[in-house]
Parts: sequence; C-alpha cells; structure tokens
Amino acid sequence: MNGALPYTEVSKAASTYLGIVTLVLFGIFLYLWLTEPRRLINGITFTIFFISFLTELAVLIFSTGNSLFIIIMGTLFLIILGIIAVTMIFLWALLLWNAIIVWKRESHTLSNMLTLLLAIFLIVLWAINLFMADRANLFPNWFNVILGGLPTIGVYIALCSYNFMANVFLYQFFPRRYKANYLIVLGAGLINGDKVSRLLGNRIDAAIKFANKQVKKGRPMPKIVFSGGQGPDEKLSEARAMADYAIEKGWDPDLVILEDKSRNTLQNMQFSKALIQEDYGQENPYIKFFSNNYHIFRAGLYAKAAGLAANGVGAPTKFYFLPNALIREFVAVFLMHKKRHIIVIGLIVLMILLMMGVTIYTDIVAK
Repeated sequence: MNGALPYTEVSKAASTYLGIVTLVLFGIFLYLWLTEPRRLINGITFTIFFISFLTELAVLIFSTGNSLFIIIMGTLFLIILGIIAVTMIFLWALLLWNAIIVWKRESHTLSNMLTLLLAIFLIVLWAINLFMADRANLFPNWFNVILGGLPTIGVYIALCSYNFMANVFLYQFFPRRYKANYLIVLGAGLINGDKVSRLLGNRIDAAIKFANKQVKKGRPMPKIVFSGGQGPDEKLSEARAMADYAIEKGWDPDLVILEDKSRNTLQNMQFSKALIQEDYGQENPYIKFFSNNYHIFRAGLYAKAAGLAANGVGAPTKFYFLPNALIREFVAVFLMHKKRHIIVIGLIVLMILLMMGVTIYTDIVAK
C-alpha cells in the first residue's frame, strides 16, 4: 500500500490540526472582543474563526466514515445553503413585504422607507442586468469593462454591511456586569413634542430593570443620566421628558442627572461624560449606556470616540422595525469611516480605469 494512511486516519489528523487552528482563532477573537467590543475588526476575526470551525466540523463529519451520518449532515448543510440562496434571490420581495408592514404601522418618513428604496434599487438593478445580458456586443469593449468592474464596488459594500451586521449581533451578547455607578439613557424624538415614545420608553425601562437587578445582586443603586436636548419642535428637553417618565415609574428623583444640551449621539456621550466626572469626583466610574438594540453598537463607537469607557445594553425593538433601522445604522457607520471607504473604492475605480485603458489600447493595436 506504499505506506499510505487510510482516508479516515488522514481526515482525523486534518481534523486535529484544524481543531488547534480553530481554537487559536477563537482565542484571538475572544481576546479582541472582550478587550474592546467597539471595533469593526471583531466581525472579521469572528468570521475567520467561524469559517475555520465549519471547515473543521466538515472534516470531522467525514472522518467518522459513517455514510448515513454524512448524508444526513450533508443534506442539512445543503438545505441551509438553499435557504440562504433563496433569501438572497428574493431579498427584494422580503424588503417590499417589510416596507408594506412599516407603511401601515409607522409614520411615512424617509427613514421608514429605506427597505422600499432598497427593494426598488434591487429590482432596477436586476432589470438592467437582464437587459444587458444579451446586448454586450452592442457596446464598445471599454464600456463593457466598466460594467463588469462596477459589481466589485457592490461586493465591497456588501462585505462591509455583513461585517457591520456581525458586530451588531455580537455586541448584543457582551457581558453586562451589574456593577455600574451610572447609567446613561440616550434620548430620541418626543411624540407631539412632550411625550416619550414607546421606542424611547423601552430604553428607560431597560435601564430601570438593569438598576433593580444590580441592587438584587447586592450592589448600590446607580444614578441615571438622561441625555437629550430640546429640538426645535419639542416643548421640553428629551432629558426632562425621560426623567419624568422614569419618576412616574417609581425612580428616585435624587438619582437623576439631566444632560439636556446634546443634539446627537456623540454629544450624548461627551456631555454625559463631563457631568459624570463632575458628579462622581473619582477617576474611573463604571458606566453603562442604554439605547435600542439596533443602535447600541454605533452608540458604542461614539462612546469610544468621546473617550467614554462604557458599553451598551440594548432595549427590545419591534421586529418589523429592525430592517429600516439597521439599514440606517449601517449607512451612518459607513459614513463614520468614509475616508477608509473612499480609499478602497478609489483603488477599485483606479483598477477599472486601468483595465479600461488596456482594453482601449488593445483594440487600437488590433485595428
């Protein structure tokens, strides 16, 4: 047999080495994530680990040599891939369905129509691709090079959106550690200029629930910083409205701090940090901030930018509301790092232009 190892032994050896690699990758991800969860690189390290884990699992399944088990697991894998493929193919339909639900249940603002706009964009893109499929010979070669290169930009944006979603998902599971000195509740628009919305109320309720659970664990009751200024169409500051809501729920007014000057999330963090430092009188208080689950990762990025050592706890959001909210959050995070993206997209465009130039030169020489 020329000293060759049986297939199952080779598979087991490969599984062992892959297992070691997977453990190392998991250790790297876990260290980076627990050290600082407010980094986009965490999504990348998690994805690399997860791909390694799936590869190891596949090798492990084949190394069993059990045909029935391999067929069952292979079928499950193909079913999962099929569900993902069908979801991506009919994404436009799912987005339209969500847009209809949001249209019926929410206000008709631009921010609530993002799934509709994305669905229309995907339909138009599909129609253009269908129209161009058999008409490539109608256009000069250099133009076809441009059309062939543009999807690369789309792939890059899709990868960025996946990485963002991975980070949003991971951030929901970051350890909460009930030992906070201060809780920051981030403001949102008021209904009729003076009433806390259900979305905002969920944030306040989550903070109160956290505080009560912390006390049950034998630790002191934290103070709550209600952070939000007064908009031009609001009768009072968001901070004041939130505090009134919490006090009506039984929260101690002596444990309330109002931050009523901020106009955006970055200012929420900056101004709240200044008030906490003034109130605490020590260098390193333990702080948690509260927002809706779709928003806490971006809020964490702003907290990091403000030099605030705090991580977030997400309040629940209605499921149908999430697609629009997550699209909005992705766009905001994408623009936060616009210099990086401009460089990458610029390099892609440069490569397309170089390929176009080569094509034009080749066509001229051929003539």
